[in-house]
Amino acid sequence: MEKIHLYDKILSPLVTEKSTNLSEQNKIVFKVPTNANKKSLKSNIEKIFKVNVTKINIINKQNRTKFTRGRKVKVSGFKKAIITLKKGQSIDLTTGI
Repeated sequence: MEKIHLYDKILSPLVTEKSTNLSEQNKIVFKVPTNANKKSLKSNIEKIFKVNVTKINIINKQNRTKFTRGRKVKVSGFKKAIITLKKGQSIDLTTGI
């Protein structure tokens, strides 16, 4: 039951071209809930993946509107965390969370 609570702070990994380039610098990008904070993220990631986290940067992407086919469409925002791991450690995202 405790494993479920650990996974509450990680929604999904963000796999983009930019996040793939960051993986060369021992950085992993995750989509996290809006109420997540650095302290709880660090402890949860260290327990789940058994790695040492050295730094966490959190970015809030705001809601925005864009035009699609001549109409305004609302794009919802989200919160993402860039996790920096200790040198030589990595997380394999292909195994799934």
